[in-house]
This record gives sequence, C-alpha cells and structure tokens, in this order.
Amino acid sequence: MNGAVIELKGAAKAYGSAAVGYALRPTDLTIRSGEYVAIMGKSGSGKSTLLNLIAGLDSASAGQVLVEGQDLARLNENGRARWRSGALGIVFQFYQLLPSISVLDNLLLAMSLAPRRGSRPTAGAPRKRAQALLEQVGLGALANRLPGTLSGGQQQRAAIARALANDPPLLLLDEPTGSIDSEATLAVLAVLDDLHRQGSTLVVVTHDADVAARAGRRITLRDGAVSCDEAAA
Repeated sequence: MNGAVIELKGAAKAYGSAAVGYALRPTDLTIRSGEYVAIMGKSGSGKSTLLNLIAGLDSASAGQVLVEGQDLARLNENGRARWRSGALGIVFQFYQLLPSISVLDNLLLAMSLAPRRGSRPTAGAPRKRAQALLEQVGLGALANRLPGTLSGGQQQRAAIARALANDPPLLLLDEPTGSIDSEATLAVLAVLDDLHRQGSTLVVVTHDADVAARAGRRITLRDGAVSCDEAAA
C-alpha cells in the first residue's frame, strides 16, 4: 500500500442542522492506494451520502474530505466538477450511458471532457485507448453498438470502461450489480477483480454479499456512523 487516497476528518452531513439529524455523523476514515473497499449497510444508513461526499457530488456540513490531498471544501461546484473528471471514475447503478451514441463514442466523449493524465495524446490515441478499454471489459466486438442494444450486464461493463477513460487513480461504484442478474454480476465482479490486481483503488457501495466478499476491506454503516471496519478474513 502507498499513501492515503481518501481521508475523512470529522466529515459529516447534517439535515439542515445537527439538531434535525445526520445523514452521516462525524466520521474519520482513511482509504489507501490499492485498497478494494466495500461499503455496506441498510438503506438509509449513510452509504450513498458517504460516496457522494468522496465524489464531491455533495458537500460536507462539517469536517474535511480530502481526495489525493485535495480538500474538496476549497472547490466550488464548477471546480469540483473539473476536479472529478480527472481525479476519479464513477459507476452508477443504472449505467447513465448516452443512448443516442455508440458505446465507443460514450468513452470518447468522456475523454474529450477531461483529457487523460500524463502527456498530450497523439492523433488516434483516444480511439485506440477506448477500444482497448472495451476489450478489457469483454466488449470489444460491441464497440459500435448503441447502449440500448446491450444487456444490463454489458451496459454496466461499458459504464466501468467509461469510468476508466481518463485513467483515474480511484474508482467509485454505487450498487454496480443492483440492477443486473447473477450471471452478469459475475462478469462485472471479474472486471473489478482484474482492476484491483492492476492496482486500482476501488470503493464499492453494495447490498450484495457476493460483491462484499471480493473486497479486501468491509466498512459497515449504521444510522449514519461506521459500526464496523474490518479486513476480509
């Protein structure tokens, strides 16, 4: 393991004011480079709130959220959007692929909005990288298909490929298997296992015990607070 990728220092999200209630109670949490972390808990436990704070989709009402050393409170909404496009990849339960363009073009659009880290790409490099990512998730032959012609599991793997388009150091996944069948779930889990072996940092919100079993660390939330934080046996 290397240094911390995610640090929460007393980070909290209150409803209106603390007197009304907390979606996430003041929390200290560190996730290090290369970890595969499952965040679990019942509906309303604070899982999605925690993920949204890490992604900069929501702002903490107290404390600090740092991702790769960036204090997200120091960024306005537009700044967080620019930061997010290069610092992390996000995979949602319902894919959110643009339906009117091909799977390949969905990846190319993501690349155009936030150029990949590192040197300036040469002509044709984005298309080659997009194709390679689709090959990595087993969709190379379907690159020119519209998302709506793919199965749910195939669309979820395409969404993972899109999240990787700009080579982010961190991948956040919100219930990635929540709307697909068991066979498709196994295919998605195989992709996540492969990404972890390559050194990606994965944070997965899930209700699925099979997903959590693949992670090296499980964090359970209850009533907006961490009730258990354990390494896999």
